[in-house]
Amino acid sequence: MTPTNRRFFILQVAGAATALSVSAAHAQSGGPKLAETDPQAVALGYKEDTTKIDAKKFPNHAASQNCANCQLFQGKPKEATGGCPLFAGKQVAATGWCSAWNKKAA
Repeated sequence: MTPTNRRFFILQVAGAATALSVSAAHAQSGGPKLAETDPQAVALGYKEDTTKIDAKKFPNHAASQNCANCQLFQGKPKEATGGCPLFAGKQVAATGWCSAWNKKAA
C-alpha cells in the first residue's frame, strides 16, 4: 500500500468512526418524539402502544414486548421515552414496539 493510499484509508476510517459516535450520541440525547407516520416508523410497523399492534400483520408480536425491554432501546429504566439507533435523533415511547424488537439481555 502506498503512503498516499494508507493516509486516505486512515482518514476514511477516522471519519467513519466519528460519524458513528456522533450518531450514537445523538440517538441517546433528547430529540423530537417519533411519529407513527414517519416513513421509517411505518416501514418497521412502529406504534407508540404495543397493545395496538396488528396481530395479523405481525404474528410474532407478543403483548409483553415493548421498546423498554428491547436491546436497541437507549433510554434509562422507568423513562417514558428513549433513543433508538433505528430512528436516529428521535425518541421512541418505552411502551412502543416495532418489528425490529429484540429481547434485551438480562
